[in-house]
Amino acid sequence: MTLTPEQFNLLATKQDLENLVTKDDLDKKIDKVLAAVDGIAKKFETAEIEGLSNQVAHNRFEERISILEKCKTI
Repeated sequence: MTLTPEQFNLLATKQDLENLVTKDDLDKKIDKVLAAVDGIAKKFETAEIEGLSNQVAHNRFEERISILEKCKTI
């Protein structure tokens, strides 16, 4: 059986096979992406908690300042 030029051009070359991404390669890359996303999510969560903590501390100081200002006017 002979190949037509069109059929011959469809055959994979050694270079094509070397550039082929395997499922394991893809899984490793996806794992890296997910690890990076997890890191970003953790940093965001930490920043959110710190912001809330700062807000609570600010409110506490504001209450103390208000009490001191009331005492000063008496």
